[in-house]
Amino acid sequence: METAGVAQLFEGVRVADVRDGMDWAGLHAKGTVSPDIAPMFQGAKLCGPAHTIRHRLSEKTVPAITPDEYTEWAYNYWYKELYSYKLAEHLTTGEVVVVESPPDVAVGEIGSNNSLGWFAAGAAGIVTSGGVRDRDECILQKVPIFCRTRAQAMVQGRIEFDAAQIPVNIGGVLVRPGDIVVADGDGVIVVPLEHAEVVAKFARQELENDKVGRRKIYERLGWPLDETVK
Repeated sequence: METAGVAQLFEGVRVADVRDGMDWAGLHAKGTVSPDIAPMFQGAKLCGPAHTIRHRLSEKTVPAITPDEYTEWAYNYWYKELYSYKLAEHLTTGEVVVVESPPDVAVGEIGSNNSLGWFAAGAAGIVTSGGVRDRDECILQKVPIFCRTRAQAMVQGRIEFDAAQIPVNIGGVLVRPGDIVVADGDGVIVVPLEHAEVVAKFARQELENDKVGRRKIYERLGWPLDETVK
């Protein structure tokens, strides 16, 4: 089965169900991303194959230049030569953008502009081990983003693009291009592609069992049925 088809097996399945499916597949110690990486807003959720990016610390110094010269330096040097990966041109519709960021650097690699641009190019959402800025706009736009920190700074003088579509470390979990990423209010979980069909089968089993049990309680309480129990 193609990767996109495998990802569809997880549509509508909760992170908790995927965790159960991983356990059923014998992957008890795998997949769960550190809870430090959390949704930016209530209700954020995503699912899809990973498109990975890794950034690295920069040791290049910012030259002594005027503010006007800084504009030229930032846009025609830093962004063109050191931070030049044009993600939107490489995305496949439905992929989750997964960004490994250097630890303990308060940089907003994700913002309202690039996240919205990637979403418009087909990204299902973003998971980053780094920071996000423009948070108010990001929340307003409702692009699903899972991140570790809030940040203010731009990348110039701090972060460079390193590589894309390579294995990355996100919250203590190895994420390879094409691995299935699922995220909701319970956090982020990553399913190795080679185990995805088995994990999806038993995740779905647990979801349906949960719906049956909760639907009976809803009916006993006289509550109207919602999408979580249908």
